[in-house]
Amino acid sequence: MAFTDQDIQVMDSIIKRYQRSRSAIMPLLHYVQSRDGFITNEGIELIANKLDLATAEVSAVSTFYTQYKRKPVGEYHVGVCTNTLCAVMGGDAIFAGLKDHLGLENDGVTEDGKVSLEHIECNAACDYAPVVMANWEFYDNQTVQSAKDLVDAMREGNPPAPTRGPNSLPTWKENSAVLAGLSDGRAAEGVQAGEASLLGLKLSKNQDGAK
Repeated sequence: MAFTDQDIQVMDSIIKRYQRSRSAIMPLLHYVQSRDGFITNEGIELIANKLDLATAEVSAVSTFYTQYKRKPVGEYHVGVCTNTLCAVMGGDAIFAGLKDHLGLENDGVTEDGKVSLEHIECNAACDYAPVVMANWEFYDNQTVQSAKDLVDAMREGNPPAPTRGPNSLPTWKENSAVLAGLSDGRAAEGVQAGEASLLGLKLSKNQDGAK
């Protein structure tokens, strides 16, 4: 899909946020991903031209960070944490169960294009293990069955709201635009930090109050 004048204006506005234009590489890559669903060669070339960089420099960033995809993913990209704590708590079983349920391997996409699946080393939510993320939104304390129900709802076009975050699940492209720095007006929706995450702060305050 060709880049439009509006796309160029948005990209220019992103670049203007930074004193050094090359600092805009990452949000610009997220913006390209929000248009096409993945990082295209055309997007890399355009970013390189606008930032006066070699295409190899932009390509290197796009392949280093796992949030950037160089091939299409699903409308709902599901990441299952398989790092130590989540794995012990059931993450490995969830990932195996989803692979079997969807007929996919790691980085696979369903034929209808609705769901893709990836094992992730850490979702940074150990207090809610095992954790599944969809388009980088949290689904906490999952089981094999709840994860299967989750992807089934995605394929039906009616996914449940994330455990924390927005009141409904944004698509892959919509959240890529947010990561590019484009506000969707939903920052204040839903639970921002759950009880388990705030427990340490609560205990600290109680100890201070007891002194």
